[in-house]
Amino acid sequence: MSGEARGERPGGDLRPETISGPRPGACALWVERPAPDGAPAAWCYTDRRSYRAGETAVLFLSSTARSVRLRILREGASPREVATLGPLPARFLPAPERAYETGCDWPAFHRWEIPPDLPSGGYLVEILDAEVARPQPLGHHLVIVRGARPAGPIALVAATSTWAAYNDWGGANHYYGLHPGTPRGRSPLLSTQRPWARGQVWLPPGAPRSMNAQRPARPGPARYDCIEWAFLNGYTRYYALTGWAAFERPFLRWAEREGYGVEVLTQDELHADPHALDGFACAVFVGHDEYWTREMREAVDGYVARGGRAARFAGNFMWQIRLEEEGRRQVAYKYDARALDPLAGTAEAARLTSAWEDPLVGWPGAATFGVNALRGIYAGFGGMARRSPRGFTVFRPGHWAFAGTGLGYADMFGDEAGIFGYEVDGLDYTFADGLPVPTGADGAPAGLEILAMGWATLAETGRPEDDDSLMLGDGDARFRAAMLAPDLSPESVRRHARGSGMVVSFRRGRGEVFTAATCEWVSGLLAGDFFTGAITRNVLDRFCRPAGTDDAGGP
Repeated sequence: MSGEARGERPGGDLRPETISGPRPGACALWVERPAPDGAPAAWCYTDRRSYRAGETAVLFLSSTARSVRLRILREGASPREVATLGPLPARFLPAPERAYETGCDWPAFHRWEIPPDLPSGGYLVEILDAEVARPQPLGHHLVIVRGARPAGPIALVAATSTWAAYNDWGGANHYYGLHPGTPRGRSPLLSTQRPWARGQVWLPPGAPRSMNAQRPARPGPARYDCIEWAFLNGYTRYYALTGWAAFERPFLRWAEREGYGVEVLTQDELHADPHALDGFACAVFVGHDEYWTREMREAVDGYVARGGRAARFAGNFMWQIRLEEEGRRQVAYKYDARALDPLAGTAEAARLTSAWEDPLVGWPGAATFGVNALRGIYAGFGGMARRSPRGFTVFRPGHWAFAGTGLGYADMFGDEAGIFGYEVDGLDYTFADGLPVPTGADGAPAGLEILAMGWATLAETGRPEDDDSLMLGDGDARFRAAMLAPDLSPESVRRHARGSGMVVSFRRGRGEVFTAATCEWVSGLLAGDFFTGAITRNVLDRFCRPAGTDDAGGP
């Protein structure tokens, strides 16, 4: 978005700010902060992101209503109410100026004693005005609960670190904001002790997804349907890019309707416990899953090596982060890591919060999931390959993942639903006899097969007169060139702007990995796309079998 923004966020303070953009001109920014006037509203967070049944969740709340009720619903194929708490007296509490970094430090509002027999799942907390008949929710929060018994053989690992990275509640996130002294006002330090931004845990039906509904029929300014909708309706500009509402919730609903038993975990659990996935037949990752600690990766690698199966229907495996203060603070210096991260130049430089492909980190994402983010990234988003085909082209139709689909060599799937985007991951590859083959130059595991792929870009393009509409320019192409070359000559930047997105499969140790490296795979499930659904079922059915019952990887 270019120019200045003016408007009003329902129930909050929409603070228009103009900050320096990545290109000439200005970038409009709005942030969510609690305000005592305006439409009725409420904001809530908990002391942790996940709990065991029988534990106590401490809720912190600020509201313009004098009294509220908390309605708690289990999400899934058949959402159901499990508790109503209140009425409870409420009051308005402001947020500190840098709540995004320090947390809100509100006093405890209520302690929810989670019933010991509560089933596993994601629980939506609706905050209602207790003095209004049939009220609309004033706000939402999400609590993830592990029951006494697993919900099923599948562990759905929610991308909570990426949610946090995009959460701009209080004034900043890892991308933009009001943080002083950093590019675009982004903050390298983010607190978990603040509410999720509006739209991250609940969305109304029909909210646009990250990719525009239609490909442009002619040249013109770059458009971002989701960002425009967010501004007009008072939601975070990032709602479509990550969050429970856009990704994990629709996958969970689809999976339960298909009869799969799914346990929801957070990345925090993988970080704290290297054996968090043990006992599950399959670990699933969906949507936009960009930020990981080293401990989280080690947990997945160990799980697969011991015989676990990992199914990644997600894109953009990009950044190493750190968690501090017992997980209450997330650290990511990202593009500025070599200059600003305190670990730069120390013996712990391998924990630098830079890209996994940064030579100083030295652990390409392909070693875990078979693909790398910097070999992607964008398709069908804004000025990034805005007329891309939006689907995957099949190259190895005999693979077991395509059984029963009828797909053949050079067929495309998922294009009607727009599953290829908005960020994808790929590999360094070549073609041999019409088939894509990894070169192995960027960490692709031995035996990895590229099953399907498409092409992506790291740079926005368009007519010169439309430059002011572009949000990212060629910044990511320059970053990749600096990391992997390093060479910032115009030809190098153009070369490093070329990317790909891939579906890959490989074995490691006693286990197996399938990766459909795109953020928008879930769009195919939402749209009822036959091919996306069939491939997903093939993967889950194979990976949920008892260990040792599958074949050596044939059709």
